[in-house]
Amino acid sequence: MGKNIQWYPGHMAKAFRLMRENLSLVDIVFELVDARLPLSSRNPEVDKLIGDKPRLLVLTKADLADPKETTAWKNYFEKQGLHVAVLDTRGPKTAQVMSKKAKDILADKIAAQEEKGIHDRPIRVMLAGIPNVGKSTLLNHLVQKNVAITANKPGVTKKVAWLKTSTGLEILDSPGVLWPKFEDPKTGQRLALTGAIKDTIFATDDAALALLAFYRGYNPQAVVDRYHLADDAFDTMTDVEVLLEITSKLGFKDDYDKAAVRMLNDLRSGKLGRYTLDHEHD
Repeated sequence: MGKNIQWYPGHMAKAFRLMRENLSLVDIVFELVDARLPLSSRNPEVDKLIGDKPRLLVLTKADLADPKETTAWKNYFEKQGLHVAVLDTRGPKTAQVMSKKAKDILADKIAAQEEKGIHDRPIRVMLAGIPNVGKSTLLNHLVQKNVAITANKPGVTKKVAWLKTSTGLEILDSPGVLWPKFEDPKTGQRLALTGAIKDTIFATDDAALALLAFYRGYNPQAVVDRYHLADDAFDTMTDVEVLLEITSKLGFKDDYDKAAVRMLNDLRSGKLGRYTLDHEHD
């Protein structure tokens, strides 16, 4: 995965246009980033689009990320002056937590409205983020019923729609959007590993090797335990040899592509433990 991964289909350009057209209608933007890669999953184009509009940076999928790293990233973003929420987007109190955060951030605006006699006006929220960052799961919790199609793959949500919640929010959902070019190849790698980029546009064996390279320095025992490797596997074998050994252990003979797909699924579902790919917060 040495070369840059690029992916910018037409529906993303359309989504940006719709977001730009609707931004003036909302009070606040919930900018969602993946807690496993809080920096790599921040879309710089979305950041520019939001500008000075009130925002809440939401670290999703915190249940899959390294908790110490998540705390460090939360502190990092707060030092930049951002309001931050850390969420397991499957949590039962998600709707109440997000509503309270929004009301706190917009307290002055709400107070000004009440002085004018406007009470209990719904807070209009735009959800923004990259594909597969957990927007649809969050949306379902906010409205407390299944209204958005959810799947562990990018590009599921394709249209813009308003949805009301019982906690005083009106949500504008939008499709996940990547940006036209990843300047750092590592960004593309990390997005590929977590499933933000469609698996059809990169080589799965390359992604599996990137996974192994990461775990070699992060938590090799997790790979050893998951695939029943020898304890010294990472000491005596290259990443390619480890991939071939895992392929054999899984009973896939020499079909290392099949093994690579299994490994990526295990990584994304948490079967290789909690992990954070970004570490540039120091």
